[in-house]
Amino acid sequence: MVETFGKKATRFGFGEGLVELGKENSKIFVLGADTISSVAINNFKEMFPDRFLNVGIAETNLLGMAAGLAVAGFIPFVSTYAVFASGRPWEQIRTTICYSNLNVKIGGSHSGLMVGPDGATHQALEEIAIMRCIPNMKVISPCDLIETRKAVIASAYSDGPVYIRYGRESTPIFTQESTHFEIGKANILRDGKDVAILACGTMVYESLMAAEILEKKSIKAQVINIHTIKPIDENAIIGAAKECGAIVTAEEHQIYGGFGSAVSEVLVKNFPVPVEMVAVKDKFGQSGDGMDLIAKYGLKDVNIAEAALKVLKRK
Repeated sequence: MVETFGKKATRFGFGEGLVELGKENSKIFVLGADTISSVAINNFKEMFPDRFLNVGIAETNLLGMAAGLAVAGFIPFVSTYAVFASGRPWEQIRTTICYSNLNVKIGGSHSGLMVGPDGATHQALEEIAIMRCIPNMKVISPCDLIETRKAVIASAYSDGPVYIRYGRESTPIFTQESTHFEIGKANILRDGKDVAILACGTMVYESLMAAEILEKKSIKAQVINIHTIKPIDENAIIGAAKECGAIVTAEEHQIYGGFGSAVSEVLVKNFPVPVEMVAVKDKFGQSGDGMDLIAKYGLKDVNIAEAALKVLKRK
């Protein structure tokens, strides 16, 4: 069984990381967009009110002001719902921040289907694609609360723009404080030589559970947490392809342009093997319980295991 240490939403890991950074670095500045408590940046506001701004529901201004703070020598973090953090100010992110390679960190909270009752308008399922295509932008999708906190801290000391996506609902905590985290370096969580399951974000835990399903069928699945989608760990992907000869990707995102596409780009250039992608199949989300939606859209452990069985037939 996969060892877990309770459940808590990854957005709280983002908030914890900011508070930790605020204590050690006076250059950390946080900006919100009227979603301060729901994206868990309220503690930073209370502890460091002179380094916090609420710009209101004005996301283009949010990113423009962050750019100005970066030019002034601060390390600005912005946070709001992922669909608004990435979609509404995309031109400001592209031209004002990334073109100048400014040191702005963007927190996309409430990503994926598990926003649940808020429905399709608030379910960010496209932002991996639209953020990773911009030059200079790093893209990180941590797998649990502890890794989210680590990603926040690491991003503060990584030059240039960074986008971190994380969720609203409570999810299992299964990494530890001692688990190594480095931007651009994947973590092998489970060894296996039959098939490799590469996952990011919430789907890492589901992938570990899928490996247990496959174990009962005498199939040894390797599971790799690729938390950094850009720059992606090409060596880990190529190594998995050479060792296993078949790959499944898993993400809480649209199937086009996201994590699975990023993995496939590496493979087609270096070591092509059969690939099956577990992702949202070109559909908008809908309102409902978060885990019910994960099941409805085929993102559960059983779906990943089915994809593994399918790709094994293509080896």
